[in-house]
Amino acid sequence: MTPVAATSVGNPTLNISIFAVFVLVTLTIVIKVAGGKKTAGQMYTGGASFSGRQNGIAIAGDYLSAASFLGIAGAIALQGYDGFLYSIGFLVAWLVALLLVAELMRNTGRFTMADVLSYRLRQRPIRVAAATSVLAVSFFYLLAQMAGAGGLVSLLLGVDGAAAQNIVIAVVGVVMIAYVMIGGMKGTTWVQIIKAVLLITATAIMTVWVLGKFGFNLSSLMQQAVDRNPAAGEKLLEPGLKYGVSTTTKIDFISLSLALVLGTAGLPHVLQRFYTVPTSRQARKSVEWAIWLIGGFYLLTLVIGYGAGALVGPEEIANAPGKANAAAPLLANALGGSVLLGIVSGIAFATILAVVAGLTITTSATFAHDLYNQVFKNGKATSEQEVKVARYAALGGGIIAILGGMLAKDQNVAFLVALAFAVAASANLPTILYSLFWRRFNTRGALWSMYGGLISAIGLIVFSPVVSGKPVDPLTGKSPSMLQGVDFHLFPLDNPGLVSIPLGFFLGWLGTVTSREFNRAKYAEMEVRSLTGHGVAEAIEH
Repeated sequence: MTPVAATSVGNPTLNISIFAVFVLVTLTIVIKVAGGKKTAGQMYTGGASFSGRQNGIAIAGDYLSAASFLGIAGAIALQGYDGFLYSIGFLVAWLVALLLVAELMRNTGRFTMADVLSYRLRQRPIRVAAATSVLAVSFFYLLAQMAGAGGLVSLLLGVDGAAAQNIVIAVVGVVMIAYVMIGGMKGTTWVQIIKAVLLITATAIMTVWVLGKFGFNLSSLMQQAVDRNPAAGEKLLEPGLKYGVSTTTKIDFISLSLALVLGTAGLPHVLQRFYTVPTSRQARKSVEWAIWLIGGFYLLTLVIGYGAGALVGPEEIANAPGKANAAAPLLANALGGSVLLGIVSGIAFATILAVVAGLTITTSATFAHDLYNQVFKNGKATSEQEVKVARYAALGGGIIAILGGMLAKDQNVAFLVALAFAVAASANLPTILYSLFWRRFNTRGALWSMYGGLISAIGLIVFSPVVSGKPVDPLTGKSPSMLQGVDFHLFPLDNPGLVSIPLGFFLGWLGTVTSREFNRAKYAEMEVRSLTGHGVAEAIEH
C-alpha cells in the first residue's frame, strides 16, 4: 500500500455516517437521562447517583483517550516492547490512585480537587492556585485531544488540508459543548460508559480476529511482526529499541515513567469522577473496576500493536497520514475492509468526544465553583448562579479548545499529553498527598508546591528537545521538534518529571517548614472525615 492509497483508505462516507449515528444516539440519551434544570451537584457530579461499577466503566471511558487507543497501538507496532511500556505505566498509575487518593478524596471533597486542598488551609489563595493548575492541565489535555481529531481526519475521513481539519475540530468541539451544557456530569458519564463499552468491545473483536489469522499463536504473530520490520529485527521483542539507545534516553524513560505513574492520581478530570458515587466504598470499587477494564484493554493493545506491525507493516504505517496513530485504523482495514475501518473510525472520534467532554466538565466546575463562587463571591453565590456560570464556562472553554486545536493540529500531540501528565504529577499530586497525610502541611507549602511544580514543568519542557533542537529525520526531512530551524533547548530530557516532580515535593516541604501556620483542630477534623466519611452526606445535600 502506498502513502497515496493510505490517504484514501476505506469509505469516507461510511466513516462519517457511523460517527453521525453515534453522535445522534448519544445526544438522544443525554437529553433523556440528564436534560432539564440542574443544581450545582447535578451539574458537576451527577448528584453522586452512579454505582461503583457504572463509575468504573465511565472512568475507563474517560481515561482511554485517543492516545491510549491509537497512540499506544502505533508505538507497539513501530517500537515493540518499548511501546508496550506506555501501557504498563498508564496501568500501574491506577494503583497509586486506588491506594492513596480515591477513598480519601471522596470523603473530604465535594465537587473539585480544590475542595480537598483548601479544606484546612486558607481558602482564597489555595483555590486560585488549584484552579490555575487544573486549568493548565486540562487545557493541554484538551489541546492534545482536539489536535488528535484534526490530525486523524486525513486517514479516517479521506479529506486533507487545513480547512477540512479545522471543520472537523470545530464539529468535535460543538458536539462536546452540547454534551456538557445539556447533560452536565450525568449525561457526560453515560457518553463515557457507552464509549468505553464500544471501544473495549471493538478492540477485543480485532484482537481475536488478529490471533485467528495466526492460529491463536502469539509467538507466530510476534515473529511475523519481526519479519516485517527488518530494521528493528529481534529488538522489537526486547527492551531498549527506543529508550536504550543512549544514557540520555534511558534517563528520559525514567522521567517519563514518573510522570505517567504519578500524573494519573493528579489528573483533575479523573479525580472529579470520585465525587459521582454516593460513598467512599463505591469510589474504591469504581477504581477497582477501572483497573480491570483498563488493564484488560492494554493487554489487547499488545496484540493490536504487533498485529499492525505484522499485517500492515512499519513502512505503510510510517508513510500514512497520522503515522503511528494510523496503525489501529490500518489494521482494521486490513482485517475487515471499509466496514470495520468505519466502525473503528467512529469509535476513534467517539473516544475523543468523551474525553473532551469530561475535561470540559472539570474546567467549567473549577471556574464556576472554585473561582466564581468561592473566590469572587466568597461562597455566597446561589446554586442557580453557579450552574449558569458553569454553562458559560463550558461554552467559553469549548471555544478556546476549538481555536487551540486548530492552532495545534500540526504540532506534536505527545508533547501536549506529556505536559499535562508532568504538570499533574508535579503540581497537583504533592499537594494532594501532603494535604491528606502530613499534619504539619500549611498554606505556604501548598502554594510553593503548586506554583513551583507548574512553573518548573512548563519551563523545562519549553527548553527541552521536544520544542526545539532535535536533529532532522532523514526519512521525513523534518525535525521531530515542534519548532523547525531553531535550537534553544537547554534541558536534555523530553519529559521534565525527573526534575519537576521531586521539586514539587521539595517546595511543599520547604514552604511548610518555613511557615508557622498550623491549624491542629482543622487537621483533626479533616483526618476524621477522610478516614470515616463523616459529613459527606450533608455536603452532598447542600
